Amino acid sequence: MNPIRLAIVRQKYRPDGGAERFISRALEALKGHNLSLNVITREWQGEQDPDWHIFPCNPTKWGRISREKGFAHAARQIWQQEKFDLVQSHERIPGCDIYRAGDGVHRRWLLQRARILPVWRQKLLFNDRYHRYVMNAEREMYGAPELRAVICNAEMIKREIMEDFGVPESKINVIYNAIDSQRFMPGNEQIRQQIRAQLNIAHDASCLIYVGSGFERKGLASAIKALAPTSRHLMVIGKDKDEKRYKNLAMGLGCQNRVHFLGVQNNVLPYYQAADGLLLPTLYDPFPNVILEAMACGLPVITSHTCGGAEFIEQGISGFVCDALNTNALTVAINELPQQALGSSMGQVARERVKPQDATRLSQQLVTLYQRLMSI
Repeated sequence: MNPIRLAIVRQKYRPDGGAERFISRALEALKGHNLSLNVITREWQGEQDPDWHIFPCNPTKWGRISREKGFAHAARQIWQQEKFDLVQSHERIPGCDIYRAGDGVHRRWLLQRARILPVWRQKLLFNDRYHRYVMNAEREMYGAPELRAVICNAEMIKREIMEDFGVPESKINVIYNAIDSQRFMPGNEQIRQQIRAQLNIAHDASCLIYVGSGFERKGLASAIKALAPTSRHLMVIGKDKDEKRYKNLAMGLGCQNRVHFLGVQNNVLPYYQAADGLLLPTLYDPFPNVILEAMACGLPVITSHTCGGAEFIEQGISGFVCDALNTNALTVAINELPQQALGSSMGQVARERVKPQDATRLSQQLVTLYQRLMSI
């Protein structure tokens, strides 16, 4: 039997990106199946398996809209010429067989972002040419007759797509990201104290962790405001061009000595293992991998209602879910976390919840979907 020729479309592979990590884990998990794996991309960074066929696609661009339009047109030309059996796009390109909605619904993100903007900027936001282009591309893609299936990484996104675009439930498949719980696992007292010594954090202090670049969307301002009235520390891992503004916020609230900006870390694992909980009051996030990673490391999680990862949180049992901008509720949640995650029941429940989400389960769900589409 000839292998299924599957093409995956993603503009740029960035090793630390959530969508890219989904792609790399999926490709790795699918290697043992009867699939020919092809990737259409502008640029593939990092490791590349010799069995994967890479189709470079890097048309000239003059701006954000030109970049999106140009790549969409060129990628579509490649997959039409190659006549792949299935085309799975991670970009909003009309004409694909499968779309993975890893970025959620653009209008929903804008609605959440508008909550932190003055009224005059809210109007500009929705009239912005780039945002209007993205929302139109989404409508065209979901309305295209070629679209046969949608992959969501959260039930939240499934509901939004059904409500905003009228896509039937039968077309939408919720497939959660995979986590390697043998790599991401609770640490020990030695690791905990080693990291704390580097950061001058007292060995008996309680310390939370925040992981994510793009501080506005990921809710760092809310995290700092909620943390300020408590005695907890916060390790901030990630980058943002306005980092100074968040440092000034911490200084203005008198907690600058407890908020530790660590930048991007190639290996976040020891920082998870040194923490006592994940604090991520993100404005809008379909399902950040950091929630799976933190829970696998035995950390209770505080996140927001507009984060798909909230589906994995049992309120008061493995963490807390609050409104992203309700700093009072977030402060209460912070105070309700155990002082130390290591050995806590909250941490243990969190880890058990994500352990089934492994690469084998991910590959089985994807292969079942591909085989079903090929048999129709």
